[in-house]
Amino acid sequence: MKLNRILFLVISLVFISAVTNSVTAQDRSGETVRVETTDGNIFIGVVQQESENQLVLQVEGVGEVTIQKVNIRNVKILDSDRIRDGEYWFENPQGTRYFFAPNAIGLKKGSGYYQNAWILFNNVNYGVSDNVSIGAGTIPIFLFGASSVPIWILPKLSIPIAADNLQLGAGALIGGVIGEESGGFGLAYGNATYGDRDKNLTVGLGYAYAGNTWSNTPLVNISGLYRSSINIQWIAEIYFLPGIEGSGVGIFGARWAPERFAVDFGLARPLSAAGFIGVPWLGVTIPFGNR
Repeated sequence: MKLNRILFLVISLVFISAVTNSVTAQDRSGETVRVETTDGNIFIGVVQQESENQLVLQVEGVGEVTIQKVNIRNVKILDSDRIRDGEYWFENPQGTRYFFAPNAIGLKKGSGYYQNAWILFNNVNYGVSDNVSIGAGTIPIFLFGASSVPIWILPKLSIPIAADNLQLGAGALIGGVIGEESGGFGLAYGNATYGDRDKNLTVGLGYAYAGNTWSNTPLVNISGLYRSSINIQWIAEIYFLPGIEGSGVGIFGARWAPERFAVDFGLARPLSAAGFIGVPWLGVTIPFGNR
């Protein structure tokens, strides 16, 4: 008697699972999906029909494609607004920063990145929530025999204002030097960013400090990012001190950014230095977490 009940329960669970899978499959009709097959092919299209054994897609530029489910590795529902000319533009995991300066767009909760620039500069940032992130960094000069090491932390607050097209931000670089008794150093800033993760413009204002002394003149930052293709972004980052002639410095260049990493390359140069080409900038960034 107990055996019959167990068999009935198992059969019922199998039946419920089959019905659930069927309903789930029917729910994907009309959805834009990314299908990866077991042989490595990728199809992006709209689900026309789905059955227990196969998936029928309407693929732009190709037509109707039928894929047997036994050959499917995974299916991901996509945001149709991110499909351009038949290609899916994944959300830019590098869209919250420029070469060095942050914009006001926040890292998403659970996502982060590791950044290395000029070989020695190391920085890690992590999204505690969609509006708050925290970071830390160092330059390991102890590798060259130095007895002191600079370190810093990077808190940041991001506040969406107008349908995600305008963001306000505030943050700081709070640093110190391990191995020395001198006071700390850093920068407190506020900024505003217009645009999204693929194209934006940021204006920021900050005050630096060293020890117990704050600067009397603000540091102004104007930066922009434009994503021209899936993997290519163009970046400009400018700093200057208002009222101080010749204080402007800029970094201009590009970012090659596939979904799983990014390489920044550009030139850093004084804006008033005629004939001076610039100092090369090279950086690598690896996103991690919930991307």
